[in-house]
Amino acid sequence: MKRNVLVFLLVVLIGTFAFASGQQSPDTKMKEEAKVLTLLVDNATSLTGMIAVADAFEAKTGIKTEIELRPGGEEGEKLLKTILDTGEMSDLIYFNSGSLLPALNPERNFVDLTDKPYMDKISPAYKQTVTVNGKIFGIPASSSAAGGILYNKRVYKELGLKVPTTWDAFMANSEVIKNAGKTAIIGSYKDDWTSQLFLLSDFYYVQQQVPDFAERFTKNQAKYSTEPAALQAFYKYEEVQKKGYMNKDYLATTYDEGLRMLASGDGVQYPMLTFAFAALNQNYPDQIDDIGFFAQPDNKPGLNGATVWLPNSIYIYKNGDNTDLALQWADFYVSPEGLDIYSKTNKADGPYVVKGVELPADTPLGILDLMKYFNEDRTAPALEFITPVKAPNSPQICVEVGSGISSPVDAAAKYDRDTEKQAKQLNLPGW
Repeated sequence: MKRNVLVFLLVVLIGTFAFASGQQSPDTKMKEEAKVLTLLVDNATSLTGMIAVADAFEAKTGIKTEIELRPGGEEGEKLLKTILDTGEMSDLIYFNSGSLLPALNPERNFVDLTDKPYMDKISPAYKQTVTVNGKIFGIPASSSAAGGILYNKRVYKELGLKVPTTWDAFMANSEVIKNAGKTAIIGSYKDDWTSQLFLLSDFYYVQQQVPDFAERFTKNQAKYSTEPAALQAFYKYEEVQKKGYMNKDYLATTYDEGLRMLASGDGVQYPMLTFAFAALNQNYPDQIDDIGFFAQPDNKPGLNGATVWLPNSIYIYKNGDNTDLALQWADFYVSPEGLDIYSKTNKADGPYVVKGVELPADTPLGILDLMKYFNEDRTAPALEFITPVKAPNSPQICVEVGSGISSPVDAAAKYDRDTEKQAKQLNLPGW
């Protein structure tokens, strides 16, 4: 397939103004004749998997996919809004799932995919992040990831431990590991973003116990410091710190050193995202099958599940000339055949959010551990996918409570104050 990868910026805007009167451009007519779809992607995203699926789609249908690039980040978001306002958007748009989606006015700009048959196979946790006013607008562009506990299965077996499903059982395992002379829980707070995992991974339990927490949190009607289900995560930091389960040098330990400890078995449990399997696979290939994953436990009766980081999405522009072709493209992309092609060319960080889609045979076993949570619908999206409110200083706040500088209540209150600053900057109602 001959592909055209375009540097997309002023080209679209120039085209927009030239044909703003509604007159069809010569380029558009040519694309219709040749059955060419355009897919707009930010320039930081790996294209390997998407291009492989697009190639296969062309082989089946004769419909080409032309990749157009835009800047990423805030600059790219502003450009997207400008293009949508002009009415000359690409047929397919790759963009974030979650809290940034409503800013693109999906009801006005994107095709409603709610009634598509494939939606029955897509994880509810993912669909929540592309739903606006009860309508689903996106399909998953890649695999998911999850936050929880990466653990050394070889050491677990040597010590006769079982995967815990409650926080008390997790603490009991940690005591056995500590008594065996190993680091029970790896802390790598020198890279302070890693300190957030207890807090972020606990959101599954917040969502299950207080389903409207994110909505009320966004409206300044719910707080971490006053909602017991949300506050619980900060107490987990305190317990781990007081019982001495972390490595003594956790404030000076880096993420890379944490992975080394986990692979060697010197450290046995590491609160982390599953994207770490890519680095483990690259740096410790002989130990990769020793590493497993389980959801961060909680003591709420009957609840055990994983907080997931959902994939970005592909949306279909509803006001273009090729909507029907784009719908065919989307059908193929999320089909078992399409996802099989994608997964063979782009390594997964976690399960796909489409039921029945198998991961490749060379997928790390730890990532396969995630499948049961998806298959049993025991997942919930991380808070950042369902609210624009997030504490900018969250890493520092988590380091403080995780090292005993702050109490759980004080840390939660500080987190709330930090979110207030950001919410006011975003001009959110209720703040």
